[in-house]
Amino acid sequence: MPALRDYNWRDLRAPLITLAVLVVALLSSVIVVPETEQAVVVRFGEPVRVINRYRPDAPYGETGAGISLRIPFAEQVDRIDKRLLSVDMQPQQVLSTDQLRLIVDAYARFRIIDPVRMVKTAGTPERVMEQLEPILTSVLRQELGKRTFHSLLTADRGIAMDNIRIGLDREAREYGAQVVDVRIKRADLPDGALESAFSRMQAVREQEATTIRAQGQKQAQLIRADAEAQAAKTYAESFGKDPQFYDFYRAMQSYDFAFSDDQGATTILLSPDNSYLKEFRGP
Repeated sequence: MPALRDYNWRDLRAPLITLAVLVVALLSSVIVVPETEQAVVVRFGEPVRVINRYRPDAPYGETGAGISLRIPFAEQVDRIDKRLLSVDMQPQQVLSTDQLRLIVDAYARFRIIDPVRMVKTAGTPERVMEQLEPILTSVLRQELGKRTFHSLLTADRGIAMDNIRIGLDREAREYGAQVVDVRIKRADLPDGALESAFSRMQAVREQEATTIRAQGQKQAQLIRADAEAQAAKTYAESFGKDPQFYDFYRAMQSYDFAFSDDQGATTILLSPDNSYLKEFRGP
């Protein structure tokens, strides 16, 4: 019986090994690609096809996801996420046009739309992130360096973000990626710079106020001079019609200036016959 069992095992060993190899080959040739992934099939180092390629208008369930086959050992599969990916920029110091140093923290959202190009140029999405981070830093520095700190607090900030996204997307296309959004998480002044910025803004506002006051004083002087000239003209025309009244009026002005001493400490000695007092004597 032992000899018979050995004989049966020798006869079955070859078919069993063949069956096992076939099962392993079949299992290794089947790949499952979910909806959230796209797969690039690489044959001997060269991409040959894409499974479940990203299409922006493809309805869910009709994208090509599911079970697919590949040639075992000859074809490798690179799986790439179809969802939005994020690249975070390390906080950078940016100099604005009003000479303020800002600590800017930003991020970008992108997706892989050309997986074959991505595999050829970068290899993996992680490598794409590494390539995009310095580009994001450079584009952000260039764009924010054209603007003032105040503009980042207004609607101009949205325009700056659009320009940064367009510039970054232009570079990302080289890696088969599409940048869909760029956002600034924080834009702060360095420690101690807030007080300096406030002092600078206060000095600018004080200078503007001084300029406005000087212009106002200049306009007031012009208005006053014009009014005095018109008054003098009116007086001259009216007094020219009655010279005696003009002499009386001027004498009254002189008396008011000479005798109106609020403290009562001024003494004036004049002869009653003095011509200066003629208006007191009457006609």
